[in-house]
Amino acid sequence: MADDKDSAEAILSVVHKKIGDAFDVFDHEFNKTVDVREIGTIIRSLGCFPSEAELHDIIAEVEEEEPMGYIRFEKFLPAMTMVLMERKFGPIPEDLLLQAFEVLDQQKKGHLDPEELTKYMTQEGEPFTQEEMEEMLSAALDPDKNVIFYKDFVSAMAVDDT
Repeated sequence: MADDKDSAEAILSVVHKKIGDAFDVFDHEFNKTVDVREIGTIIRSLGCFPSEAELHDIIAEVEEEEPMGYIRFEKFLPAMTMVLMERKFGPIPEDLLLQAFEVLDQQKKGHLDPEELTKYMTQEGEPFTQEEMEEMLSAALDPDKNVIFYKDFVSAMAVDDT
């Protein structure tokens, strides 16, 4: 039985270190707090991809009441530990991402124009901000052809779940 307990403690220790390391990157004042606007980036760096609504729920759970706008590590750690241990907010599987792009490619060209993709991504569902759209296009756009070959982009975006 001791082996199971030791093993669980070892896993928990690794998870806590991973969360602490990600948090520390954004703890610019080294006071175990981060700006609430950094939480989405921290969570995504840990391999979790919540929707905006799910992200707001997490923030509501861990944000300081006074002063507002900050997250303390001591509140973030247990909440994020649960998220990681329960494997919540995993990435969307590669085949589903590809299907989504194929739906947008109504002429079955195998690529999308940046204007088309921008229109879909900024006007539907949870709209991307201008900054998010620019970041996506910088990664997705083929510089020679000025189109998004989405099969290549989806492959590049895929997360190895190992």
